[in-house]
Amino acid sequence: MFTFRGFTQKANDALNQAIGSAAEMGHTYVGSEHLLIGLIREGSSVAAQVLREFSVETEPLERMLTETVGRGTPLVLTPRDFTPRAKKILELAAAEARSLGQKYVGSEHILMAMVKENESYAMQFLRQMGIEPETLYEKCREILYRNRAISEETPEETAKEDKKTPLLSRYGRDMTRMALRGELDPVIGREKEIDRVIRILSRRTKNNPCLIGEPGVGKTAVAEGLAQRIRSGDVPQNLKNKRLISLDVPSMVAGTKYRGDFEERVKSCLEEVKRAKNVLLFIDEIHSIVGAGAAEGAIDAASILKPPLSRGEIRLIGATTVQEYRKYIEKDAALERRFQPVT
Repeated sequence: MFTFRGFTQKANDALNQAIGSAAEMGHTYVGSEHLLIGLIREGSSVAAQVLREFSVETEPLERMLTETVGRGTPLVLTPRDFTPRAKKILELAAAEARSLGQKYVGSEHILMAMVKENESYAMQFLRQMGIEPETLYEKCREILYRNRAISEETPEETAKEDKKTPLLSRYGRDMTRMALRGELDPVIGREKEIDRVIRILSRRTKNNPCLIGEPGVGKTAVAEGLAQRIRSGDVPQNLKNKRLISLDVPSMVAGTKYRGDFEERVKSCLEEVKRAKNVLLFIDEIHSIVGAGAAEGAIDAASILKPPLSRGEIRLIGATTVQEYRKYIEKDAALERRFQPVT
């Protein structure tokens, strides 16, 4: 796996797919046509979505490429094997990103730059498929304009975030990162609940929403919808650039053999949240934290959470059923005061 500095994670994945495609076909170079195949193979980037919308698929392209230049014995290639035209496309992509005021080169910039290399094999193949390359360029620009707040994350940024919050990375899932990578399904019909969660999070007090509903009604989907809203920038200023991390309480409890182990893990995670200043926590089945780790005299997670919640040092979204909320949360008045139910 090669790293292309200054390019987003998805652009990196696409470029590595391009190298892999050329190597598999036994070609001794990586050209524009392989870049195009790499963008499609990557599958989840802006460029991949645009190409999919125009019904551009890998198999027909590989067939055209085989008919044009043939196939050879699979071999090993590196970025040094990029053709002058492929290198020029990447240079144009960087210029495209700069002209749009973006720090990193994304998959869409590569596709837009490719369109400008009108005589390349990639563009010839697209025209043979009945696609006018300029329409791809306009589609990319349209998406960039519509989603100006979205920026594909670079490997360097991913590593930097993980380094700042190692325990949260170990015991949680970064839902905003998953939204960025296209790993979350679209959330349909939960706009009302998502809007309410956003309003509660934006308050000065009692700003911790608790999603209440029967199993299977889509409580987690509301959190996923919020992650997608944050990534698209469709949230108030105070929630922009936040990370929504889903904390896995069972995995934190697992392996805590000694008294105080669980308590220490929870405290350390909360310290990371406080230091990071851009983290929202999501705990599914939040009723499970009441009494979690309380064996052998260790205080439970709820008692550890209450002080930072009351001081406004952390913000937390919970999810539970009506029955469990009444049984565990309501009876703990100090804990119940920290949450605003969302039904």
